[in-house]
Amino acid sequence: MPIAVDIDVMLARRKMSVGELAERVGITPANLAVLKNGRAKAVRFTTLAALCEVLECQPGDLLRYEPDHAPAEPATNPA
Repeated sequence: MPIAVDIDVMLARRKMSVGELAERVGITPANLAVLKNGRAKAVRFTTLAALCEVLECQPGDLLRYEPDHAPAEPATNPA
């Protein structure tokens, strides 16, 4: 999946446990672990907003795009 999740980085910066974050956001620790470990297929904007509020960060601090492969080289025309 080309979307990387950096919740663990923000947890370390805020010196907060997964359990505390889950409780403050209002989701189960299991669901937070799924999101944190990059196994989630989707995230609700309300959940993302709650994560940002509790962690005092922006969505871009939690999510980043990492392409699966390098961009293709442009095709060349043989002369």
